[in-house]
Amino acid sequence: MDIALPIIAAVAGFIITATLGIWAVPFLKRLKFGQTILEIGPKWHKAKEGTPTMGGLMFITGTVLAAAVALGAAPFLGQNLNVVKELKLSFRVAWLAGGFLMALAMSFIGFIDDYIKVVKKQNLGLTARQKTFFQLLIAAGYLATLHLSGMTTTYLPFYGDLDIEKGAGLLFWPIALLFIYGFTNAVNLTDGVDGLAASVTAVVAVFFMLTTGALTIATMNVAASALAGSCIGFLVYNLHPAKVFMGDTGSMFLGGMVVALAFGCGRPILLILAGVIYFAEALSVMIQVAYYKRTKKRLFKMTPIHHHFELSGWSEDKIVLVFCLVTAIFCAVAYLPMYFNI
Repeated sequence: MDIALPIIAAVAGFIITATLGIWAVPFLKRLKFGQTILEIGPKWHKAKEGTPTMGGLMFITGTVLAAAVALGAAPFLGQNLNVVKELKLSFRVAWLAGGFLMALAMSFIGFIDDYIKVVKKQNLGLTARQKTFFQLLIAAGYLATLHLSGMTTTYLPFYGDLDIEKGAGLLFWPIALLFIYGFTNAVNLTDGVDGLAASVTAVVAVFFMLTTGALTIATMNVAASALAGSCIGFLVYNLHPAKVFMGDTGSMFLGGMVVALAFGCGRPILLILAGVIYFAEALSVMIQVAYYKRTKKRLFKMTPIHHHFELSGWSEDKIVLVFCLVTAIFCAVAYLPMYFNI
């Protein structure tokens, strides 16, 4: 019956999120929580001005409730289920709860940012310094939870388990801090065309469904399934032309969740490949800034990189499709070392 739980979580996530949209999208419109479009963006994006934002609240609710439904149903399906056994292990509960709390805390930063933007009717919110401080604080708190609950190793392909309590292994913690900060913001940068961040994250979530399933980490398997289903439910309203945007509220939650899934299965390094699109989006911005400072010219037409392809003539649907295919390919590559046990 273990296979039933991720199915329950995914289906519940989809149904809850898609159903919430029936009410939430008109409600956000009535509140006039419309997105203000940057003047420096593609000119045709101005047509999206006024589209409701903060829609990420839909899949945040869907993910949390779906996971709760699946975990709550587990004891009724059998006391011998892996997830029931894991819920008796304090470190598994800490990693699961800590991951959700970290993602929700990141989302709260995004919510404050969105609220400032909506109230002031401009694409300015929290300052970069303010965001960085709070994000690093949340990331540090999450890592402290992992450490205190007994995380002593991390897996490296072709090497095995690395001891992170002594020697060079201690470098894991500061690197992990920057890793969480970087990937959370990278997911935020990916949210730039209709359906992109939710679609790519749905693929990444499915990857972690398979990974945690293979590793028999049932609690994180439920979380990944709930996230995948909720992202797909959100796409009902977010695919081009989008009826609602997720806002920083949503993208910061997605960033927190994919990081939590990576750390929760003890293999954060997998996110480098599985999250290749996130990585490429962030890297394109850094390269553009460095190149411009050096040459006063732009290497890309616009960053993040999805805007470069958009200005090169790609439709939003094509960008989403290609980026999802690239993600799926790199997820398959990331899965190979574990499949062959290397």
